[in-house]
Amino acid sequence: MQIIENTTEFHIPYKTAIAIGKFDGIHRGHKELLKCLERAKKTGLKTAVFTFFPSPAAFFSNEELKELTTRREKRMLFEEMGIDYLVEYPFCKKTADVEPDRYVKEFLLEKMNGAFIAAGCDVGFGKGGRGGRELLESLSAECGFALKIIDKLKYEDREISSTFVREEIIKGNMEKAADLLGEPYFVSGRVEQGKKLGRRLGMPTANIYPDADKLLPPNGVYFSKVSVRGREFNGVTNIGNRPTVEDGNRISVETFLLDFEEKIYGESIKIRLLHYRRPEQRFESVEKLKDAVYGNIREAKAYFGISR
Repeated sequence: MQIIENTTEFHIPYKTAIAIGKFDGIHRGHKELLKCLERAKKTGLKTAVFTFFPSPAAFFSNEELKELTTRREKRMLFEEMGIDYLVEYPFCKKTADVEPDRYVKEFLLEKMNGAFIAAGCDVGFGKGGRGGRELLESLSAECGFALKIIDKLKYEDREISSTFVREEIIKGNMEKAADLLGEPYFVSGRVEQGKKLGRRLGMPTANIYPDADKLLPPNGVYFSKVSVRGREFNGVTNIGNRPTVEDGNRISVETFLLDFEEKIYGESIKIRLLHYRRPEQRFESVEKLKDAVYGNIREAKAYFGISR
């Protein structure tokens, strides 16, 4: 996948099928957009995703917003999906003030060589967000590009959106979040060496520190699936600052992998959070912490249907 970033001067030489959006969370609605690209690719078009960096919301708020899917994670997911081009167009006052019709003609048709565009029915673009479905339909007829508008998907009579997903993550409703996303919510990163307390207790863990802008669910213990070295393992994950053994405020994601004893320091892992078991808590002693973790491991084995 070719990533085009930090520039407004580029040209894609091949005809492309383009999906436009923020893609925060890449929920089921976003996936419908991306399926359009898969189908278009079979007709000979290159596939491209157009998004802004920073996001308009982050730019106008002048502060770092927590993301369901960070920039690094989006790149990873689009790469896995086989997207040919990812355009992270610089968002600034100048690009925010582009008139909607110029946005389509200059950004999508000229620079990206767009022959097909897929967008959600609530799409907004250009100065003041004035561009939308009607303008795309008008320009499709005028300029000759194919267009697919995706209607909102619903879950329990509510439209699926990044806001909806965000609300459920904040509540720790991981099962519902998975229904909205079409897959479990995940956290990813490289395994770092810690104090090796888990190893001394007979429960070695893989510790990662998520990107600073990653939205995390409530601190606590989760049952999880962990992808490492192309394989998947069941796990028990703690999100928090480990109050029994740490004094700092740095949030870590610490996972004990069931039936796994390999050393994976420095390797990238993806942790899918399936079920919120309990909040993080401070124990009177390391021994009581150990008892609680062993209890969570037994519960996880029952959850995953592991008899031994």
